[in-house]
Amino acid sequence: MPTRVERDHVVPLLIDQFDAVAELCGGLTEAEWNTPTCLPAWTVKDVLSHLYGTEAMLLGEKPPEGPKPAGDHIKNATGEFNELWVEGLRPVPGAEVLGRFTEAAERRKAELQAMGQEDMDKPSWTPVGPDETYGRFMRIRHMDLFLHELDIRDALGIPERESSEHVALALEEPEAALGYIVGKRAGMPEGSRVKMELTGPGGRIWFVAVTDRARQVEALDGDPTVGISLPSSTFLRLAGGRLSADAVTDSVSLTGDPALGQQLAAGLAYMI
Repeated sequence: MPTRVERDHVVPLLIDQFDAVAELCGGLTEAEWNTPTCLPAWTVKDVLSHLYGTEAMLLGEKPPEGPKPAGDHIKNATGEFNELWVEGLRPVPGAEVLGRFTEAAERRKAELQAMGQEDMDKPSWTPVGPDETYGRFMRIRHMDLFLHELDIRDALGIPERESSEHVALALEEPEAALGYIVGKRAGMPEGSRVKMELTGPGGRIWFVAVTDRARQVEALDGDPTVGISLPSSTFLRLAGGRLSADAVTDSVSLTGDPALGQQLAAGLAYMI
């Protein structure tokens, strides 16, 4: 069933996310623009080029022309599309990329503010499939912007901002994929009972039971086979493939079967 996303919830946070990225990147030096991020082959400027490119695409613009992108970090057609913008904007100074992003964001903000709930409920292609709603697409856009804000902050050593509402909204996407994450990516065996506790801003507790398939449940029928507790922002970084479980052992607590716990922590990444 297509996902209904509340317009009055997602639009203000998405608009605020545009502003947060623009403010974060304002006044960066050339060295800061060229700082490598955790994303393979991407600098801080490349991350912003990607964000600009996606919003420009939604405004009807085409990516710069160039040869077909290549590289081990490109996994699919979406990755190739993203790389066209990144490669095409590499000769452009970071401050100019920021100007383009800000201009595109203002146009997108005007579009979003003019939309009602019926617009959010309309069928739309999304990165997770074609049979979804425009509201789901905008929820994914918010998560993408939020994660890339973290990428830039991490690269430049800038602390996270207070953003519990943004963390909570960003968590809705991996929550929708919990069965896939636990059952397929982490490969928890049939009969497993999994408790996942996210702490800090946006914190929550998820339960997943693995029977014929893995699915989120309101409560477990018995003690957890394996439990994992970690900060919500660390979970998002792991789910987004920004970190490896080995890099965050100090902030991750495991209970239950130790081998399955390590397997679960290592298998949280589900975004390509």
